[in-house]
Amino acid sequence: MTTRSWLPGYLALAAVWGASFLFIGIGVRELHPVYVTLFRVVAGALTLGLVLLLTRDRLPRDPAAWVHLFVIGVFGVTIPFTLFGYGEQRVSSGLAGIWNATTPLLTLPIAALVLRTETLTARRVAGVSVGFLGVLVVLGVWDGVGGAQLSGQLMCLGAAACYGFAIPYQKRFLGHRPDSSASLAAGQLLMATVQLLVAAPLLAGAPPSPLGLSPEVIGSVLALGVFGTGLAFLVNMRNIRLMGASTAASVTYLIPVFAVLLGVLVLDEHISWHQPAGALIVLAGVAISTLSVRASTR
Repeated sequence: MTTRSWLPGYLALAAVWGASFLFIGIGVRELHPVYVTLFRVVAGALTLGLVLLLTRDRLPRDPAAWVHLFVIGVFGVTIPFTLFGYGEQRVSSGLAGIWNATTPLLTLPIAALVLRTETLTARRVAGVSVGFLGVLVVLGVWDGVGGAQLSGQLMCLGAAACYGFAIPYQKRFLGHRPDSSASLAAGQLLMATVQLLVAAPLLAGAPPSPLGLSPEVIGSVLALGVFGTGLAFLVNMRNIRLMGASTAASVTYLIPVFAVLLGVLVLDEHISWHQPAGALIVLAGVAISTLSVRASTR
């Protein structure tokens, strides 16, 4: 494997998921967060279902695979997607994207020490550490990160923690299966759809009528589902197989760059000098952590 084989998918995923925070911010203006999650997951599942039909692929048939897909659906989709929706009712889309960048900090120790799917090398630790420093600079921690926004930030951090478990879990239990990436991603979203069909009415009551939603909210949820969930999940599962869980998770270091820029340009969110400065440090962390992948595959 060479860098050229996974770099395009890596960058595309960062851009699409960075834009997802913009779409979430628009969606929760008129929809309960759990319904934003449900509608995006349904749209994503339908997108991947179409991919399976066009490629004549099929869903996994092994019952054991569906048990693992259910677990990943909980921790990789249902809980984190909903937490980010709740969080963006309280914080900006750019800040939510920045908190998402803490995922590799949680993925690495879980993958290495709990699930035993990665090797904890000095270079990887250094890359994650530099990336974390960049996140702190983007946040401007010297000004404090508490206050009225604290609950929203903790929700976003909780979502990142869920990803930190789901990514290495997926690598360990599904990473070497013969099923295609599209098949596994579709199964994951199907399980999440079932979970959300139960959870949404309990948490938010009856679903809203589409006739009462604005075109921008409908468009944002569809974009979340088709691109940010369906096609992005397909690319992400491919990246995990090619790169390993920790380096695949480092895509979250690039997501804040897109999330902050789109928040400023589209939603007129405020940007401080330390945010682009921190983004450069984040990119340095990505470079350090991915060098270990290049060296190990020569």
